[in-house]
Amino acid sequence: MATLVAPRNHFPQEDAEALWKAVKGWGTDEKTIIKILGHRNASQRQQIRLVFQDIHLEDLVKRLESELSGDFERAVYRWTLEPSKRYAVLANVAIKNANKDYHVMVEILWVGLVSSFRYGGDEINARLAKSEANILHEAIKDKESFKDENNISISKKLLEETSDDFYKAVNVAIHCINDHKKYYEKVLRNAIKGVGNNEDGQTRVFVTRAEKDLKDIKELYYKKNSVHLEDTMAKENSGYYKKFLLTLLGKGG
Repeated sequence: MATLVAPRNHFPQEDAEALWKAVKGWGTDEKTIIKILGHRNASQRQQIRLVFQDIHLEDLVKRLESELSGDFERAVYRWTLEPSKRYAVLANVAIKNANKDYHVMVEILWVGLVSSFRYGGDEINARLAKSEANILHEAIKDKESFKDENNISISKKLLEETSDDFYKAVNVAIHCINDHKKYYEKVLRNAIKGVGNNEDGQTRVFVTRAEKDLKDIKELYYKKNSVHLEDTMAKENSGYYKKFLLTLLGKGG
């Protein structure tokens, strides 16, 4: 379930005007930006962008990018983009990272595939369906057998055997296919507990999952760590970046 709290009745022109007042002139009204964009779903955000462009002849995303800074700017920028462009930005950031975060590329591709693929046809080939069901059964049986006999999951075995980027990518793919919510909980946990604080990891999870299943990820985080995600986020982050993430988590004003 989503954590985003968005209004049913939306007035994009009012939002566009309020955002214009928040970014024009000297200084920036970050609280208004959070209050509006942190409570609008993808469709509503795109409507605001269209109205903003129509009235002020300026791209809202570019204006926000120029007015804001740091982790807060990156989070608002990625959140306001339409999903396809957001994923392109995330992929570009991953490639340009000094460590070449190929696992982020795999995450984007696999989670998108697993969560979006649905059969929409009218007819089913019963023989083909039975054949593929048997293949899946054998694959699952072998996987479980591997774990039972070796007392270790396939994904952990891959990481033990090699540090090659390919196997790391396969490991991410396995986790995304098995349970992408558990995968994202781990991404958050590692981002928070690592040396320093990996804001890119936190931002990626929040801006891509707040409208989908961040509530489920939040619950998994509590089960795994015995602490509420909102408490951890409030402790580990600061300023408007913290307020924005908490708003996406459904805990902001």
